[in-house]
Amino acid sequence: MRFGIVARRDREAALKLAYRVYDFLKVSGYEVCVDTETHRHLPEFREEDVCPLEEFDVDFIIVIGGDGTILRVEHRTKKDIPILGINMGTLGFLTEVEPHEAFFALSKLLEGDYHLDERIKLRTYLNGRNIVPDALNEVAVLTGIPGKIIHLKYYIDGGLADEIRADGLIVSTPTGSTGYAMSAGGPFVDPRLDVIVIAPLAPIALSSRPMIVPSYSTIDIKNIALTREIILAIDGQFYTYLEPGTEITVRLSPRKAKFVRFTREVYPKYTMKIKRKF
Repeated sequence: MRFGIVARRDREAALKLAYRVYDFLKVSGYEVCVDTETHRHLPEFREEDVCPLEEFDVDFIIVIGGDGTILRVEHRTKKDIPILGINMGTLGFLTEVEPHEAFFALSKLLEGDYHLDERIKLRTYLNGRNIVPDALNEVAVLTGIPGKIIHLKYYIDGGLADEIRADGLIVSTPTGSTGYAMSAGGPFVDPRLDVIVIAPLAPIALSSRPMIVPSYSTIDIKNIALTREIILAIDGQFYTYLEPGTEITVRLSPRKAKFVRFTREVYPKYTMKIKRKF
């Protein structure tokens, strides 16, 4: 087996734990690849074991960080590589174990005592072209001018679903339902469901409410105010300004995120984390 290691770059404890994991795997006889940015912040890793995240060709990636680090990995890796997340973030909805459990979890992984949790992702097309990363959490269409609303129409499978004047529109996976979509009034969605949440962000009309649609739906978003720029944000990691007339289409991605899990428990794991968050 080959392993990749990625650590949160702004926390010394995460970098030190990454080195301990690296040393454990090397001593155990496994091939290990450390991402370039982790090495840049902790140069103790051997040069021959360092490679860019985009070039990872491994069986598992050990991510020491929070959800943001995991999202960065998902955006930049080119293969659907299973991730074992060790929480060095705030709540860590996507991570599986805490730092003190890291080596127990690694031992279980090496013994094959785990299962893979697959999560759907969303693919965004701009004027018919896919030139932005897939979203594990959400695709957000936002106002380009703070304090100014945008005027949008969105269609589901070709039919007009709503016309809104709002700060934006969030199209979320079940994974992302505990993030930006929930802040916009969306529900917690069981991650075992293949559905999409559509949530207007601070709409003027009280009748514009979040909705849940099948994951195979095609969602088209049109900016009616053709003089106003909008921002496309993906997972809070990727941002780009869009010309007013840009046609936005969101569909289910053929790719999936894969996470190493040691339990199939959903409740109270996620719901209690939400309570701690809010």
